[in-house]
Amino acid sequence: MASPQSASGGAEPHATRQHDVDGPRVDGPSIDEHGVDEHRADAPLWPAPVAAGPVRATVRLPGSKSVTNRALVLAALADAPGTVRLALRSRDADLMAAALRALGAEMTPSNESADSVDWSVTPRPVRGGVSIDAGLAGTVMRFVPPVAALAGGPVFFDGDPHARKRPMGPILGALRALGASVDNDALPFTIRGPISGGEVVLDASVSSQMISGLLLAGARFEKGVTVRHDGPPVPSMPHIEMTVQMLRRAGVEVDDTETDVWRVQAGPVRAGDVTVEPDLSNAAPFLAAALVTGGAVVVPDWPEETTQGGDALRGLLAEMGARVERVPEGLRVTGTGSLRGIDADLRDVSELTPTIAALAALADGPSRIRGVAHIRGHETDRIAALATEINRLGGDARETDDGLEIRPRPLTGGVFRSYADHRMATAGAVVGLVVPGVEVEDIATTAKTLPEFPRMWAAMLGSEGLGEGRGEEH
Repeated sequence: MASPQSASGGAEPHATRQHDVDGPRVDGPSIDEHGVDEHRADAPLWPAPVAAGPVRATVRLPGSKSVTNRALVLAALADAPGTVRLALRSRDADLMAAALRALGAEMTPSNESADSVDWSVTPRPVRGGVSIDAGLAGTVMRFVPPVAALAGGPVFFDGDPHARKRPMGPILGALRALGASVDNDALPFTIRGPISGGEVVLDASVSSQMISGLLLAGARFEKGVTVRHDGPPVPSMPHIEMTVQMLRRAGVEVDDTETDVWRVQAGPVRAGDVTVEPDLSNAAPFLAAALVTGGAVVVPDWPEETTQGGDALRGLLAEMGARVERVPEGLRVTGTGSLRGIDADLRDVSELTPTIAALAALADGPSRIRGVAHIRGHETDRIAALATEINRLGGDARETDDGLEIRPRPLTGGVFRSYADHRMATAGAVVGLVVPGVEVEDIATTAKTLPEFPRMWAAMLGSEGLGEGRGEEH
């Protein structure tokens, strides 16, 4: 094995580059001094419905985005055709399918509904000379470039305006160190192979996706790949565990016995037939509805074992006062009339922060959310956005270096801005269940991972008993 290469170098000069962006790159959010992302200020407002009483519903969730997009990448790199069943249909998942199709894979849909699809995937040699739209999808902007580095020609990447501010330097630097050519350290950029692989050192403390992206394609690199993390702790470790588990199920040899080191051996990716689990992170606002209204919500088909970070909801909601129990149908959460504050380190499950913060704003005691400094680089600066929106409604939320401190204070109606962030939008919906007059900006942004959210929310509130509502419509 060659000596480790650092991924910290700057972008290579490229005399004929045509896609440079004027002005400096920043990794922070686009929030002004009032906490408002100005380019979203005129977005439509959605009157958040107030629960008329305890919510009682069964909510059947579509497939996990995290599993869907990893499964699609592995299917496109496999040694034979395969299928991905009950895959999520959402903006992020559709962007992934489009990206892999652009790079040469044959993607044939069947059994389509508004939020799910079965994909038949036939791998083909990765081709260049194409453009990829990453939207605002972290999985597309970080999982697809290592695949594109296998192409024989250039591949151009761009995305939504805010995507150009999301951290990309570590993975693009790593690809450079492994042999590819990349002409920028953020979107937009052009990547050119060939990539040989080998060993690389990077700081993945801003996102575990930096590591997962390299691991997913690493078996197809000539030398495989060894990834060493050097920096503050990697967040969202369950997502890396998910990546490793899915690689092993596809016959890829992965060694993760050494802390902060992952070794993927070069070799084939075995084709398979993958069925996608329900998205447990997307269960968060629905289960929270049971807690804030004193009702009961069942999520069917909750897996007995899973690498999804959303499984942490069971312990978090119980700590905040819910009764959480497995039932034959799945998982049931029941509100007990008590909504307690919480002191929680959410580093490994940071996608749950907006829902937990919304619950904390309604709780009867103070809360502290820790370990989530990295979510300042998510779809928006979620720490600043949550503090701003809770305080806009009369709450008491204070930013800390790595999270939030939230103290009880009566809330009033008003606009809850989403910042084009799906989880901010669903957090506003949770608050609106018990605070009249909340208007959530751009509820359509939930289509990023949950395209039917407004209808599912309305069905949940309109159901009269367990077993009715969205669960019967899926």
